[in-house]
Amino acid sequence: MVFYRDTFIEIDLDAVYENVMNLKKYFYRDLKVMAVVKADSYGHGAVMVAKTLLEANVSHFAVATLDEALELRYNGIKEPILIFGAVGIKYLDIVIKYQLTVSVNSLTWLKKALDFVKDGTVDFHLKIDSGMHRYGFIDETEIQIAIGLAKESDHFQLTGIYTHLATSEESNEDYYKMQVDFFETIISHLDIKGLLIHIANSAGSIKTPPPLVNMVRIGLFLNGICPTPKIMLPFALVPSLSLFSIISQIKMLPAHSKISYNGTFETNKETLIGTIPIGYADGYDRRMKNGRVWIAGQYAKVIGRICMDTIMVELTEWVEEGTRVELIGPHISIDEYSNQIFTNNYHATCAFTDRVPRIYRRNGTIVQIVNRKLTAQI
Repeated sequence: MVFYRDTFIEIDLDAVYENVMNLKKYFYRDLKVMAVVKADSYGHGAVMVAKTLLEANVSHFAVATLDEALELRYNGIKEPILIFGAVGIKYLDIVIKYQLTVSVNSLTWLKKALDFVKDGTVDFHLKIDSGMHRYGFIDETEIQIAIGLAKESDHFQLTGIYTHLATSEESNEDYYKMQVDFFETIISHLDIKGLLIHIANSAGSIKTPPPLVNMVRIGLFLNGICPTPKIMLPFALVPSLSLFSIISQIKMLPAHSKISYNGTFETNKETLIGTIPIGYADGYDRRMKNGRVWIAGQYAKVIGRICMDTIMVELTEWVEEGTRVELIGPHISIDEYSNQIFTNNYHATCAFTDRVPRIYRRNGTIVQIVNRKLTAQI
């Protein structure tokens, strides 16, 4: 695959591999790992990340939608894939065909699904709402009824039970403990032999798991993203994502020149301005405040409003047009960038659009280029 622009994301798959191997070494030795690669692995590329994780003996994957699960299947991922989100009952034949696992979130849905499926088997994990209050069962009687109905059915197979933590990254653990206690109380009344039991996201996965838990779910950690600096690990996570572009034009502007839309920035002296071909249509956020990029061994301030396709920076010296620009990478972390746009790091990476090609490196070599804007070569 090729691409024809000078702005691109580079993903270091060595970092992905190193992160998960360290996590398994220090925290998950006796636990299965479910890699959460929803939202295109938080903007990093679900297929390439998943293939790398197979090398690290990751046994299960999770996504948010049926379409995301099918993308993995179409690209050769044969391992179990759990779909977190609601799946329309009319699509259960596709679930069965591709041997996917759905989340059963309510008794109402399950009863309708039981009436719909006449052939094949639907594997499912039962979702318990322990305090997130998004999806899942909250009534123990309904949970017992759901499990009973599944046991009586020839077409539904319960393979796991799980919940989701709402505050696992916070230092105050009161709500976290309440959720864990609620979940443990529910499953203590159930026959869970042979089932996968999981509660934790990345932040929760490094806490001591309850005795009955046998799997962790990790998403952010895979790509070297930490949900909060308060989390202390015995090793350094390695960020896998870098964002690069070039200086496409340079000009010297006189004092009192207004830059970009609405003239929100005005030069106070003769100023060297560089234009970079990246903008908010690429996911480089329009809310940028006091941003900077790295050019030719020094920082340059982002000035004026972010345009759809371009940004402008203030340079201290002339550089050649075509000079590489780092927007996220060794000199500008994803945390710095996300702070400049007033959001969290994983929202920031999810926002990078498919207009930006992805280059994947493994063992220092380019192993794949993904350009979703060019599906066939002319």
